[in-house]
Amino acid sequence: MWLGFLLIVAVIFIVYASARLNLHPFLALLFAAFGFGLFAGMPLLDIVDSVNQGFGGTIGYIGIVIIAGTIIGVFLEKSGGAFTMAECVLQATGRRNVPLAMSIMGYIVSIPVFCDSGFVILSPLMRALAKRSGITLASCAIALSLGLYATHTMVPPTPGPIAAAGILSADLGRVILFGLIASAVALFAGWLFAVTVASRVQIDPDPELSEEDIQRTLLQAPPAILAFLPILLPMLLIVLNSIASYPTHPLGEGGLKNLIVFLGSPVVALLLGVLIAFCLPKRLDRKLLSASGWVGDALVSAAIIIMITGAGGAFGKVLQNSGIADAIGDALAHLNLGIWLPFLIAFAIKTAQGSSTVAIITTASIVQPLAGSLGIETANQIALTVVMIGAGSMFVSHANDSYFWVVTQFSKMDVLTGYKLHSLGGVLEGMTAGVVVWLIYFFV
Repeated sequence: MWLGFLLIVAVIFIVYASARLNLHPFLALLFAAFGFGLFAGMPLLDIVDSVNQGFGGTIGYIGIVIIAGTIIGVFLEKSGGAFTMAECVLQATGRRNVPLAMSIMGYIVSIPVFCDSGFVILSPLMRALAKRSGITLASCAIALSLGLYATHTMVPPTPGPIAAAGILSADLGRVILFGLIASAVALFAGWLFAVTVASRVQIDPDPELSEEDIQRTLLQAPPAILAFLPILLPMLLIVLNSIASYPTHPLGEGGLKNLIVFLGSPVVALLLGVLIAFCLPKRLDRKLLSASGWVGDALVSAAIIIMITGAGGAFGKVLQNSGIADAIGDALAHLNLGIWLPFLIAFAIKTAQGSSTVAIITTASIVQPLAGSLGIETANQIALTVVMIGAGSMFVSHANDSYFWVVTQFSKMDVLTGYKLHSLGGVLEGMTAGVVVWLIYFFV
């Protein structure tokens, strides 16, 4: 109870300090991390170690990805490549259907690609589409973030669902089938939220760029095929990496697999995308690659995002090491709620410590010895339990989740707007998926 109360106080402090006191989110998150650790009774050195591990671990995982993705984004935007891509998508979908296009792209991309990496990769296209279609960036950003989130939590080969399937000895094919059904319905709910709620929040993707500026940029822009390449190649390589790393080893276990896994690691794949992005300008001036050029501009932008994302990781690590996840899991495990019990445990652990993957794996470990007493026995029931855990792990994405900071910072949202749109949208998606799984459970 005390740890849960502290978590609520910490979240309120982060929102109030950043939204009302204008304290930079980086400091708000660090102060919240130390404050939570002190009042939770953690040993002082453990608090320091947790902050360092969380900050360093998060940056080690996502830092170079953010830098490389930002460089690609700057070259796409300033060369005009993002706008030629936007024109192609608009011709295919129409200006009214841009959020739907972003939702579907996110849904597909996040099956093999982590949602935060996918958001970084697709953010230049997202901003260009919002600008060219004349709609708020908030609608596009939430459609993309929720589209990515739907499959990230419920559809293998994302690591969380695969790990849960292994722990519960679930049939992977059934998990994929039920996960696709539940996530597709959740995707529809997320898209509906984006076009009805997020569309009311006005965020200009580039308030300093006029239509005349866009037209001038388009005259110097690269062809659409070349513009898409810095995005599509990294995604293709990451997908191949996921296929090569599949438990059945479809590409063997020799040198070819090792090469594909190397090239398909997000860092390497995006750095290859950076090299392709250097070909986007009509004439590559060496000054563009300098500290005062486009690369320098990208590094400055990326530094702020990395610092905030790392601080979010530090806050999340302190929560993890405080034992709050185990305390919540043990408390809920005694309730007799059937298929909803895994959902509630995953929801509570996700909200408490920030990581959907950790929540999925921890919940599966708690539920595994309880499966028989919960009446979860058949192959279909076990597979549905894995998907139900994933649905619960979708919310609440807030200040202790690195994905929350990636979405808000890349889409120019303040913390309060992030809670109103990204966090609330995740709650809607997760609840929708949970109801879908619950209904399927009755018929199988």
